[in-house]
Amino acid sequence: MWASECCYGNTIKNEGSITNMKTNKKELTPQQKKLEVNLWIIALISMAVFCIYGVIGKQLNAFCKDSSISVWPRLLAASAMEFGIAGLGVTVVCIFRKTSFLSFGLKKKNALKAVAGAVLCFVPHIAFVVLSGQFTGYAPLSIMVTPDLHKAGIPATIVGTLVVAIVWGFFEGFNYAVIAEYVSQRYPRESKIFDIGALVAAIVGILFHPIHFDALGILDLVTTFIALYGMLMVRKNTKNSWGCVFAFLFIWNAI
Repeated sequence: MWASECCYGNTIKNEGSITNMKTNKKELTPQQKKLEVNLWIIALISMAVFCIYGVIGKQLNAFCKDSSISVWPRLLAASAMEFGIAGLGVTVVCIFRKTSFLSFGLKKKNALKAVAGAVLCFVPHIAFVVLSGQFTGYAPLSIMVTPDLHKAGIPATIVGTLVVAIVWGFFEGFNYAVIAEYVSQRYPRESKIFDIGALVAAIVGILFHPIHFDALGILDLVTTFIALYGMLMVRKNTKNSWGCVFAFLFIWNAI
């Protein structure tokens, strides 16, 4: 009788310990809860717009490439889709949380180090593009409607190029920086060579672009990962995000 009660008591204690462990694992600080909400907002908005693109992508591309249509609605349509996928989510979160863009490392301190580091991380990808014969010329701030912007005159070229720089350059690079920062804060790790935020953001970036599993496709995948992950690790160690923005302004969308 006593032995069975003892065992029963131990069982209750063990079950209580397991329950407490589970409860402790599930407990999040208010800051962690905010970070999870932020990440869900970004993810849901980006995926919603990406799904829309999956449905109307062919028609949208055909519309944007049609030179018989005025360049402005084509530029605005392409910009809206790009911003929706990489920019709208982080903007909504920053407005919702009343957070300044500048707080994510857009500052002067270590800006040159961040830019230089990001460029170095892209060297393997640049080499791959050149050596694989895919390099057709260096054209920063250029998208499918850029030739028609140039034909529309100097004012159209200036304004249109500024729109491209903001959407395809600033917001795309900034988007990676914010996602990496939020994930890193939610799942903090003390390491100079590994960061969960950089890893997640790099994988997300790869998944949002075409993937091929032939020899060239795998090399493209590896060098792209090195570029994105390295760029984000530079951002973490310098605490400066201008390297991310520079990479998307003058490398990613330029070669």
